[in-house]
Amino acid sequence: MSAEATNPGNPGAAGRRRGRRRLELRGLRRIGRAALLGPAPRDGLPHALEHVAKVHRHHHPEADLDILTKAYLLAECSHRGQLRKSGEPYITHPLAVTLILAELGAETTTLTASLLHDTVEDTEVTLDQVQDLFGDEVCYLVDGVTKLEKVDYGAAAEPETFRKMLVATGNDVRVMSIKLADRLHNMRTLGVMRPEKQARIAKVTRDVLIPLAERLGVQALKAELEDLVFAILHPEEYATTQALVMEYATRPDPLAALAERMRTVLAEAGIGAEVLLRRRHLVSVHRVRLARRELTGADLGRLLVLVAEDADCYAVLGELHTCFTPVVSEFKDFIATPKFNLYQSLHTAVAGESGEIAETLIRTHQMHRVAEAGVIALGNPYAPTDDADAPEGERADPTRPGWLSRLLEWQRTTPDPDTFWTSLRDDLAQDREITVFCADAAPEGAAGPPGAAGGAIGLPAGASCVDAAYERHGEGAHCCIGARVNGRLATLATVLRDGDSLQLLMAPDSAAGPSPEWLDHARTPAARLAIARWLAGSREAGARPAHTGEPPALPAPPADRRAADEDRPAAVPAAPGSVLAVADLPDATVRLAGCCTPVPPDSVTGFAVRGGMVTVHRALCPAVARMAATGRQPVGVRWRGADQGGHGCRVTLLAEAFSRPHLLADLTEVIAAQGAAVVSAAVEPPHEQRVRHTYTLHLPNAAGLPSLMRAMRQVPGVFDVLRAGRTRSAAVARS
Repeated sequence: MSAEATNPGNPGAAGRRRGRRRLELRGLRRIGRAALLGPAPRDGLPHALEHVAKVHRHHHPEADLDILTKAYLLAECSHRGQLRKSGEPYITHPLAVTLILAELGAETTTLTASLLHDTVEDTEVTLDQVQDLFGDEVCYLVDGVTKLEKVDYGAAAEPETFRKMLVATGNDVRVMSIKLADRLHNMRTLGVMRPEKQARIAKVTRDVLIPLAERLGVQALKAELEDLVFAILHPEEYATTQALVMEYATRPDPLAALAERMRTVLAEAGIGAEVLLRRRHLVSVHRVRLARRELTGADLGRLLVLVAEDADCYAVLGELHTCFTPVVSEFKDFIATPKFNLYQSLHTAVAGESGEIAETLIRTHQMHRVAEAGVIALGNPYAPTDDADAPEGERADPTRPGWLSRLLEWQRTTPDPDTFWTSLRDDLAQDREITVFCADAAPEGAAGPPGAAGGAIGLPAGASCVDAAYERHGEGAHCCIGARVNGRLATLATVLRDGDSLQLLMAPDSAAGPSPEWLDHARTPAARLAIARWLAGSREAGARPAHTGEPPALPAPPADRRAADEDRPAAVPAAPGSVLAVADLPDATVRLAGCCTPVPPDSVTGFAVRGGMVTVHRALCPAVARMAATGRQPVGVRWRGADQGGHGCRVTLLAEAFSRPHLLADLTEVIAAQGAAVVSAAVEPPHEQRVRHTYTLHLPNAAGLPSLMRAMRQVPGVFDVLRAGRTRSAAVARS
């Protein structure tokens, strides 16, 4: 914005503030009250505004152009005498920014603000005057993109300006739309600046503005910004890629023939579709070249098929996969599962007769508008509407996307500008988002963003359970000690995938806290900042309990005991005369292995040992795999009788729980209520607020084991009950 404005008569920031005070006293006399409030020029529009108005009317035929005329006149008068670094009148910049937004379909309020976006920053016009003349919305947008002055903020001016813009964007995404268009025009004309300044602006554009354009879905701006940054920061690679594209431009285009064949196929199928050839921008070509090492003519573009309705997209897909050879691995459905930035399309790739591979995008015309312009194509997302004719299946604008909510949440707790600036760049560098479904409800009184309890949460790709905990519970995540991912116990370091089901295990003791290792697992700034604050506070307050978030591991028996345990009969034999298993060896004595205490109707196998005895193990027992690996031959065994659950048996269970008073009493009470008898019990010393109880139980009926384990899991504080000898990999196979 003002970085390219020059005005020899401007006394600088201090003089500008004095000038504003004088303007407030004299009103609008210096900038032409009659021109602002009087009638429009005789031809209806200022000549400089005609092209903008024509483009705007193409997207919005009923648009009121009077307010645009009024805004242009104010901008032209207030910037009069100012020049850009290129020597052009400064008014050419807001006009160019407005044209960029008009071409993307921005509505009138956005265009009005874009014409005025530099007036408060670079001229004597005040926000109060903008509000009086154009209303609250335009005033808010202009204020949102107005820079903070270096004279007041020093080196923190740029980070704090972006913080201000992000906060304003949280209430109105049109603020960032104007900023992106403003940066695009400045990047187009950056050649007049010193190389070091070009590089500095290009790096900020790469690290902050381009990721924001991606998140707002404004692909048209993002693609051009990427190419402009590429030319400045990587001139050699840019020149190589550009030469490669120009070389292929002299050759026959294999995609053109394939596009014509597609048109014929779809027309014969009775599908109304438009097939277009879309050239890749230079950065995209460069990425393809790096990924594939060698380019073909088909790699320089993609085919785009536009249809009227969602159902037509799938009809086109069916025809293309029938009449061409599809590359199955390239298929993606972003219509059923849209991207977090509003993007919807079907992606596929098909092979032509000569073997060329054509990447193909299939979308409706409305999807295409949103894919190109993102939130800009949605007009004013905050205006009430009852449009019954709105096309079904089109995704509505999220005025507060998940990524933006996260940015706004952690920036409030990051007063230091340098930390904010570093965290912002790190967060924006994460270019993909996943959705995780939380199966548990947030604990009562837990901190966290509104609506965090239950349901789906959005996280950047690569996020761990630590990140999910802080996204869900805020500072309350300090008490998290573990998680279940898709039903299995997992460490807090576990990286989550799109669509995972997550249950966070929270310690009841609020004195719990994170360990320093959590910082290695946290990817989101919100999690890292919260953990760092807690650790800093714990150091100031002295040693405090911390935990690693590792799930409690089952202790392995000592090496000298393991072999004996594998073939050892149950420590407490079944009731006399009630051996439940029968071996396929004649006259063999059958014993139940003590390492896994199998009971009907477990799947079991046996191994012969000395003295003609056969020990029976659960099929999932680790001892089975170890003995099979040494060449031991299994012996067939089966449970006696047709009713495999009708016999008494003994079983060893491990109950893993948070340490609390009366836990042993509560567990034994539940065990007794289920009709089981405790033969022996052992309680390990608590470790990091967790404890393990081991019970050997006699059940009158083996069929009652599942209900007993369910009842034990329902005891407050218990987060798992396992059979002895059960491995972690089999955790999901509940007994």
